[in-house]
Amino acid sequence: MAQYSTNRWNAELYDTKMGFVSELGKGVLDFLAVQAGESVLDLGCGTGDLTAAIADAGALPVGIDLSDEMIRQARDKYPSLCFAVANAETYRTEQSFDAVFSNAALHWMKRPADVIDSIWLALRPGGRFVAEFGGKGNVQTIVAGITEVLADYGIDAWQRHPWYFPSIAEYSTLLEQRGFTVAYACLFERPTPLGTESDAIADWLDSFADPFFYDFSAKEKAAAYRKIADKLRPKLYMERNWVGDYRRLRVVAYKERDNGQSRN
Repeated sequence: MAQYSTNRWNAELYDTKMGFVSELGKGVLDFLAVQAGESVLDLGCGTGDLTAAIADAGALPVGIDLSDEMIRQARDKYPSLCFAVANAETYRTEQSFDAVFSNAALHWMKRPADVIDSIWLALRPGGRFVAEFGGKGNVQTIVAGITEVLADYGIDAWQRHPWYFPSIAEYSTLLEQRGFTVAYACLFERPTPLGTESDAIADWLDSFADPFFYDFSAKEKAAAYRKIADKLRPKLYMERNWVGDYRRLRVVAYKERDNGQSRN
C-alpha cells in the first residue's frame, strides 16, 4: 500500500453534514474584529461561509484553499466574492493584507514554517494573524480507534497521519522565529457534536480521514468504518449524539511595523 494520499474533499458532504466547522468558526471572527474596508486573506476558506461573513462585516476578503472542489462550491455560493485555488505553503501575492484569518485549516498543513512564511509575506507591516485549528491532543480518541483498526490490516496509521497538531509553545515559537509578536495563544477542549445519525462518525471519517483509507475499496472502507464506530461508541456516543474529542489552538499574532526581520 502507498504511504500517503492527500484528502479528497467532498464539498457537498462538507456543507450538508459538516456545517459545524463554519458555525463554530464564527467565534474566531470575534478575535479578528474586522473593520469595514480592511483587506483580509481567508487561508483555507473551504466553501466560503466565513469568507462571506467577513465580507458582511464590510471587509474585502480573498479566500484561498488547496481543494479545487471546495473553491468551486465557494464560487457557486458566493459569486460576488474572490476565491482562488492555492497552496498556503507556497502562496505568494502582490496584494498586502490588513489581516490573515484561518479556521480549521492549518492542521492540514504539515510544513507550518512555510505557511507562516506565506502569512508573513502576505501581511502589511502592523497586520494581524488570527487563527483557530487543531492543537496538541486533538481528536486523539478518534485517532486511537483508527490506529487500532488499521493495525488489523497490517497498516501503521502514523505513516498516513495527515494532521499537524502543535502545542502552544511549539506554534508560538515558530511565529516568533519568523518575527511575529504573539499576543494571545490558548489551547482548549471543545467537545464537538458530530451528528445524531448512527453513521455520523462514518460521515466524519469520509470527510476528514480519507488519507488513512485512500486505497481501500468502498466495501473495505465501510467495513473499517463500522469497526471504528464500534470501538469509539462507548467513549464518543453520548445521549444519542456522536461527540468528537476536539482540542483547539487559537492564536492572535502581529507583524510588527519594524522589527528588523523583513526577509523575502
